[in-house]
Amino acid sequence: MTTTTEIQFNNEAQQKVKEILLQYPADKSKSALLPLLHLAQAEFDGWLSVPVMDYVASILAIKPIEVYEVATFYSMFNLKPVGKYLIEVCQTSSCWMCGAEDIIQYLEQKIGVPAGQISADGMFQIKKVECLGSCGTAPMFQIGDKYYENLTLEKIDAILENLKNENKRSRYV
Repeated sequence: MTTTTEIQFNNEAQQKVKEILLQYPADKSKSALLPLLHLAQAEFDGWLSVPVMDYVASILAIKPIEVYEVATFYSMFNLKPVGKYLIEVCQTSSCWMCGAEDIIQYLEQKIGVPAGQISADGMFQIKKVECLGSCGTAPMFQIGDKYYENLTLEKIDAILENLKNENKRSRYV
């Protein structure tokens, strides 16, 4: 069983924690919960395990349940392992009207798994999400912190190919 003492941010992330905490009054450190959860998710393979959430709670000196309540409320936090590239497809109003369902079906075909599952190579996962705030450039999806807008099937092919090539290069660098 993993304990919070086995989980620790790397030195760079620990420095970022300090910077985040300095943005809030000492008696209001719980206000740093969202940015710390984002940092933890980025640091620990794109998802928040219970031990990672416990670690964040220990940093803020709050009860673990307070972290769980927040992490389970917001869809931006992943509570299970995800693919290396999590493709978050907006499926609300503008995107839906501009073909988000077609985009999802195409991605499922290209990647070889239905939305929610991780591809066999562990590289891709499709996640249907609510509005990503890019209605004027629908349909769109987000991978990490990058938006891909005005999507077409050709653009999707190019994006997936670039990500596959990026992954190949990163293994040899």
